[in-house]
Amino acid sequence: MNIEHLTTMVNDISHYFAAEPDHDAAVQGIADHLRKFWDPVMRKQILAHLEAGGEGLEPLSREAVERLGVMQKSEAAA
Repeated sequence: MNIEHLTTMVNDISHYFAAEPDHDAAVQGIADHLRKFWDPVMRKQILAHLEAGGEGLEPLSREAVERLGVMQKSEAAA
């Protein structure tokens, strides 16, 4: 999938969660959404995009994708 489209999608999801007063809950909510509803290929692409600099990712989106990476590493280690 086109990385610009994936970036826009993550940013759109983060706009919804930006209303959450608890910042950590917002980050976790976005990461959970990506883990539950995004295809593994899409998750792999957005994580690779972040590793390459994450151009276009808004701050809340960036944090959530970072959290997603941590979550996936923890799940793989279990």
